[in-house]
Amino acid sequence: MTTHPDQPRQIGGGRNLFGDFAPKLAELTDDVLFADVWNRPELSARDRSLITVAVLTAGGNTDQLRFHLGRAVENGVTQDELIEAITHVTLYAGWPNGMAAMGVAKQVFTTDDGEQA
Repeated sequence: MTTHPDQPRQIGGGRNLFGDFAPKLAELTDDVLFADVWNRPELSARDRSLITVAVLTAGGNTDQLRFHLGRAVENGVTQDELIEAITHVTLYAGWPNGMAAMGVAKQVFTTDDGEQA
């Protein structure tokens, strides 16, 4: 396994979510996806986050998008950059997917009083 200097190793999310129900998928999520793939040195964590948000938007995978928008901010991507990335992807991947993704982004980035976080 390789590690990227700006990406902390994160293990346990998959096991916490469904380790008792689907232990192999939880293991692959934690040990391969997050502990290995996310730590490869060829791309920064920031770049991986932008790519992941784009792919999740294009695929209409809004359940996972919520987590990855927060992770992207932790990895140095600004809210404005994420909004622009979703806007850009919308024109290539379809309006419904983009609008659904933007709805998730608005929920993630807006406080309870309606202000942008």
